[in-house]
Amino acid sequence: MEKEITIERTFNAPIHRVWNAWLDCNQLKEWWGPNGVTNPICEVDPQVGGALYIVMLAGPELGPLAGERWPMMGIFSELKEPTTIAFSNNAIAEDSTLLLEGETKVSLTAVGDKTKMTLVTRAVGLVPQAAQMLAGMEAGWTQSIGKLEKYLSRQ
Repeated sequence: MEKEITIERTFNAPIHRVWNAWLDCNQLKEWWGPNGVTNPICEVDPQVGGALYIVMLAGPELGPLAGERWPMMGIFSELKEPTTIAFSNNAIAEDSTLLLEGETKVSLTAVGDKTKMTLVTRAVGLVPQAAQMLAGMEAGWTQSIGKLEKYLSRQ
């Protein structure tokens, strides 16, 4: 059980704004996760070896999933300002059981006053319920990047 996806998007924002949106906790919590999700817990230590911990909370618009908490944790493996962000992104259960083991790399390129982003993410399911998580991975990341795009357009 594994999946890899690539998402490319050009944002109408300079590269340093996009970089900061990925690494500043106050900004990250505004857009991280699929539609209908908020991030009541967002902790980021933006340095190689630093930790990333986010708890997503499913809102009422997600119907029967409302109120569910979806924690994730990771470690930054590469940070080259302002072009490269790489981190592990592991989905964990509330009891810290590892559900999905993932790796994500975000590459940013300045294109005039805009920024081209290429995101490559891969995840391996470690438990039976991970199959459903992997099935929704592309939609979840696509929605999250759509939220990032809207967030940057408001800045």
